[in-house]
Amino acid sequence: MTPLDWLVLLGTAALIIGRGLWVTRRNTHTAEAYLRGDTSQSWVTVGLAVMATQASAITFLSVPGQAYEDGMRFLQVYFGMPLAMIVVSVFLVPVYYRLKVYTAYEVLEARFGVGARVLGASLFLLQRGLAAGITLYAPAIILTALLGWPLESTVWGIGGAVILYTVSGGAAAVAQTQKHQMVVMLLGVAVAAVVVVWRLPESVGVGDALTLAGTFGRLDAIRWEFNLADRYNVWSGVLGGFFLSLSYFGTDQSQVGRYLGGRSLTESRLGLLFNGVVKIPMQAAILLVGVLVFVFYLFEPPPLHFNQALLRQAEATAAAPELAGLQQRWQDQRALLRHDAQAVVAAAQGGTLAELQAAQRQLLADQQLAEQTRRTAKLVIAKALPGRETKDSDYIFLSFVQRWLPPGLVGLLVAVILFAAMSSIAGELSALGTTTTLDLWKRLRRQEPDQRQLLFASRAFTVLWGGVAVAFASVASLLDNLIQAVNILGSLFYGTVLGLFLAAFFVARISGKAVVPAALTAQVTVIALYLTTDIGFLWYNLIGCALVLALALLLTLAIEPRRDPAA
Repeated sequence: MTPLDWLVLLGTAALIIGRGLWVTRRNTHTAEAYLRGDTSQSWVTVGLAVMATQASAITFLSVPGQAYEDGMRFLQVYFGMPLAMIVVSVFLVPVYYRLKVYTAYEVLEARFGVGARVLGASLFLLQRGLAAGITLYAPAIILTALLGWPLESTVWGIGGAVILYTVSGGAAAVAQTQKHQMVVMLLGVAVAAVVVVWRLPESVGVGDALTLAGTFGRLDAIRWEFNLADRYNVWSGVLGGFFLSLSYFGTDQSQVGRYLGGRSLTESRLGLLFNGVVKIPMQAAILLVGVLVFVFYLFEPPPLHFNQALLRQAEATAAAPELAGLQQRWQDQRALLRHDAQAVVAAAQGGTLAELQAAQRQLLADQQLAEQTRRTAKLVIAKALPGRETKDSDYIFLSFVQRWLPPGLVGLLVAVILFAAMSSIAGELSALGTTTTLDLWKRLRRQEPDQRQLLFASRAFTVLWGGVAVAFASVASLLDNLIQAVNILGSLFYGTVLGLFLAAFFVARISGKAVVPAALTAQVTVIALYLTTDIGFLWYNLIGCALVLALALLLTLAIEPRRDPAA
């Protein structure tokens, strides 16, 4: 990065984090203020904080790479979110406000007893603690690629910085900081889209770029076929995505803690609904950036492997001659693809339909040959460097930013990705510390802790979970695609947790004695299905939730059969 990029990055970071800590400097002297934060936030602050907690660095790194390789289909994951926001706003948020809870899991104890509260909190801690590690790994990739820093040291450095300001400022600082970070993130998405279009050849307009993307099916955002093994289709998105969003926004403390900071029930509801309205267009814009990067690389040769550091390591082995041959073949194929893409654009602008279709067929055929070369290169790298992950989709957008953005804008886009990571991790660590303190440590103690002990414990547990996130981030490179890994991890646990909450809110017949064993059985079943079947991960949200409700009802009837009113 240039000195201007560093100035933009460091200046923006210092301004946002410094202001967040300054505004909330008086909110960390008591345990209540530290754990709950400021409860006078407007719906705009609530909405932006909710979005920032969800929009991690993975969103800005992995989603464009997902679109580059697979098109817009990933958007279907979010189709169930707007309806979920309505359900959470109408049914769950009023209960949280009425009971004046600090964590969502207090509701489970009020309905089923302490066992259900501890189980729900524990499932959240397990899932969110691991997810925080994946979230932390994403920005470490950036600095490692840009500066050549050791990955493990970079993970510890970023993790330490986020832990420091989260522990210092508490929930209030997290919310205030997230508001400004989200504004910068949205600005960064707009800048990235403009730059990609600007970098296209002068003869290629936006309409031509979309025609080229459509040739490869990259604009197909909807798939109607019902297939349990297909991760992304309308049915998994609307049904599975609905239950995923309902559980995440309704029961995940990292989100519940954000909207409970609203100054009123109405402000919290408006913040959630704002997120439900904006999220799909925002994700569509980020995916479209990835699709446009794919089109851009039809005219400018992309790297044979986007993880350039890994490619250089492989080139330093005995595989160098074979990789050199593949590089030459790759360059020849990309030159041919550029010619094919120009032919498609010319046919679209002034040719016949038959000419356009013929040009598109030729482009697709030559693209398949080029992709075969890329797959071969990955196999050679894997053979040269055993045990190393060769999937490079998380490096695609970063590679474009490094190579093609002008000075200053590189710093802005890196700031966007880092802020996305910091805001999401901070929200997660704050929620993990609060949940561990209140739902486990405080609830299971024999004696009621005083305010000083509570404040110390919450900070200590935040640091502890920060260490867990750093440790898990150290092995995140073994994962496939980061955005998919986060959603898979959440889907394995969210269905069970949601089943607990739906039973608590809507099924009066279920007893506390039945719900805990039902939830444990459902959780084991979901994990077993994931390990032994090819079911798309979004369906596990529905399966886990349905299993909890069905098993809990059956166990309740077995333990406490309904009495005959005439008896």
